[in-house]
Amino acid sequence: MKAWRFYGFNDMRLDEVPPPTLIPRHVIVEPLCVQPSVTEAQLAFGIPTLAFDRIKKRFATEAPVQLFGHEFCARIVEVGEGVFGFQPGDRVAARAKLPCEKCPLCLSERSYLCRKGPVIGFDLPGCFSELAILPEIALVKVDDRISNSEAACLQSLSDSIAAVETASIQMGDTVVIFGQGSMGLECLQIARISGAGRVITVDVREESCLMSKELGADHAINAGNTDVVEAIRELTGGNGADVVFECAGGSPKQGLAGTKTLGQAIDSVRSGGKVVGVSWFGGPLELDVDRLRERSLRYLFPDISTKAHLEHTVRLVASGRVRLKPTITHVLKGIESVPMAFQITANKGLHKAINPAQVMMK
Repeated sequence: MKAWRFYGFNDMRLDEVPPPTLIPRHVIVEPLCVQPSVTEAQLAFGIPTLAFDRIKKRFATEAPVQLFGHEFCARIVEVGEGVFGFQPGDRVAARAKLPCEKCPLCLSERSYLCRKGPVIGFDLPGCFSELAILPEIALVKVDDRISNSEAACLQSLSDSIAAVETASIQMGDTVVIFGQGSMGLECLQIARISGAGRVITVDVREESCLMSKELGADHAINAGNTDVVEAIRELTGGNGADVVFECAGGSPKQGLAGTKTLGQAIDSVRSGGKVVGVSWFGGPLELDVDRLRERSLRYLFPDISTKAHLEHTVRLVASGRVRLKPTITHVLKGIESVPMAFQITANKGLHKAINPAQVMMK
C-alpha cells in the first residue's frame, strides 16, 4: 500500500510499504478524510513544540517512520479477534492519547488519568496511508448526520471540550478566548453551550474574527488594531473576564503569537479568575508567579480528552449544537496532496485557512 513516511524533519515521502497485519482488539481501516493537526504541521517542519524531542529521537533511531494523522474519519474494513463494538463498514474517529492498561491507574479503573500509553500518530502509525491499523479502545462510531470532513475534526473538538470542562464555567460567566483557529472556535462554541453569559474573542486575522462572530461570539476583537486588554476591561466594567482561554500562543515562525497572548490573558482576567492554557509553546517561558499569586489567579491546563468526551463530541455535532462545517476552508483530494495539507496548516494565515487543511483520501 501507499503510505507517507518521514525520513527526518522537512523530509516526507510517499512510499510503498506492506499493509498492516491485523492483531487482536484492533481494526484495519480505510482512511476517508485526514488532516494534520497544527502540532503535527509544526513538527513536520522541525519547529519545537509538543513531542519535539520524542519525534527527533524516532528520526534518529527508526527513520523512515510512519507518523502523524490522528485527526481523521475512516471506514472499518476488517475487525480483529476480541473486537465486539464495531464491524466492517462502520465509520470511525479516534481519540489520540490512549491508556497503557498496565499501570496502577489503569488497573484501578482510573485509566482516564493515565499518561503512559501510546499516542496515535506519534507512537503508533496514524492515517496518512491507504490502510491503517487502530486499537478498538481508541474508536467511536461516527453518526450518519456527520460528514467525513466534519468527522476528521472530532478529535480536536474533544480536546476543546476537555479544556472547557477544566474551566468549570459558571452560569453567566464572561469568557475571553485568545486565538480563533480551530480550537479557539471550538472553545467558543462549547463555552456558549456550557453556560457562558458573554463570550469575547481575540485574533489578529479579520477572517477569523468574522468566523468567530458567525459562530456566536458577542464581541470579536481584532488585536491588530486594538489595545486588547483595555478593550476587554472596558467590556467588563473594568473587572476583567471570569475565564480566559489562551489558544493563540506558539511559534511565530508558523504565524502564532509566541508568548505575548499569555501575558495579555493574565492581564485580561479578573482577580480570582481562571486562565486556561490551551497552547503549546515549544519550550520554557518566563512567568511572574507572584503576579498570579497576588491576584489569586488560577492557571489551569486541560485534562486529557477521554472516550466519553469524544462520544459527547459526536452528539454535539450530529445534533447541530456545535458547527464545524463553516471552519473547514481548504479540502484537498488524493493521498498525493498530503504535503500541501501540511504546508497550508503550518501557514494558515498565509493561506487564509481556519481549520487545518484536509485531505480526502478517496
